[in-house]
Amino acid sequence: MQDRGWWLGAALSGAVVVMAGAFGAHALEGQLAPRLAAAFETGVRYQAWHTLAMLAVLAWRATLPLSGQRLAMGLWAAGMLLFSGSLYAMALTGLGGLGMITPLGGVLKIAGWLALAFCVVRAPRN
Repeated sequence: MQDRGWWLGAALSGAVVVMAGAFGAHALEGQLAPRLAAAFETGVRYQAWHTLAMLAVLAWRATLPLSGQRLAMGLWAAGMLLFSGSLYAMALTGLGGLGMITPLGGVLKIAGWLALAFCVVRAPRN
């Protein structure tokens, strides 16, 4: 199976999205300050969107593998870890200093989208 590791990573990320979303909606309901609850929800939402994007790129790679696709997915994966991970940790621990990591994850996700755009521009026209 081509890109087995990427498929596994996307599947696990999807599982984390569902678990984190359920945890935030049920176990954390009323337990967090509104600002921290919103941060947790933002982490879930951005992880979900980027997990779906990874699945779309993996499906695209199955028919047309291009060199920049893996770079985009790698940047998204690192961005999800730093962005969503820091928001989850900040919401659960209350340590505001973790918020300094969040923008780095955002930059990595933006870089992933730009890498994907560059991949499309470099792709052969059929």
